[in-house]
Amino acid sequence: MASFTMRARQFLPVIGLLPAVLLLASGLVFASSMLDLADLISHPEQYDRQEVIVSGEVTNVQLATNRQGQPAYGFLLKDHAGTVKVIGLGQVEVREGDQVIVEGIFTRLRQAGRTIIYNEIKALSIKSMTRMNPDLVG
Repeated sequence: MASFTMRARQFLPVIGLLPAVLLLASGLVFASSMLDLADLISHPEQYDRQEVIVSGEVTNVQLATNRQGQPAYGFLLKDHAGTVKVIGLGQVEVREGDQVIVEGIFTRLRQAGRTIIYNEIKALSIKSMTRMNPDLVG
């Protein structure tokens, strides 16, 4: 696998934007399992309450504490197609402008009191593409 990884790294800059193979700490994730935000936003009912993997730029990072006193966070994940909200518990290691890969459970609609929240991902993991391999991010 190490030789495949090295060959993939050499090939990735040639193919442009998001590489066909993204290297994650947990192993390899193929782009076919990565969902475009455009698809997620255009067909939210198709992905409702399912695990998704998406990428984009972090904006509007907000830190909070939940009712049990645990740290929590929220941020917007955006790309050329639009924006989804990402939430989670714990400390988040992202900053404004970071390019990240988010794996989580997508909800097309949830009600919080009188507020309706659309297109939200409850993060299971967040990986910074910049910190994974700075050479892969433009």
